[in-house]
Amino acid sequence: QVQLMESGGGLVQPGGSLRLSCAATTTIFSRAAMAWYRQDPGKQRELVAAIGIGGETDYSDFVKGRFTISKDYAKNTVNLQMNSLKPEDTAVYYCNLKFLGRAYWGQGTQVTVSS
Repeated sequence: QVQLMESGGGLVQPGGSLRLSCAATTTIFSRAAMAWYRQDPGKQRELVAAIGIGGETDYSDFVKGRFTISKDYAKNTVNLQMNSLKPEDTAVYYCNLKFLGRAYWGQGTQVTVSS
């Protein structure tokens, strides 16, 4: 069974930083691709950043140069370091794990960027 638990969301001023973490309670962590998505109310969920099994990373254009995704194999976590945050980054951020054609989701963590 795969369980994903996000943490680290909150309220931050524009230009500030937050670090999101996703703890994965699964033995397949090292063999799974991981990603962060986000969703605003009334909008579709969109990909923010992804990290593959080999550590290769991919970012959506709207976060390139500001966000960094990483995997901690010792702690079974995937992290998202978010710098230079903008009000338009406000959303619920979801952790995603993909393995053998199946996708798993966490419950989400709210990020609000506002002065």
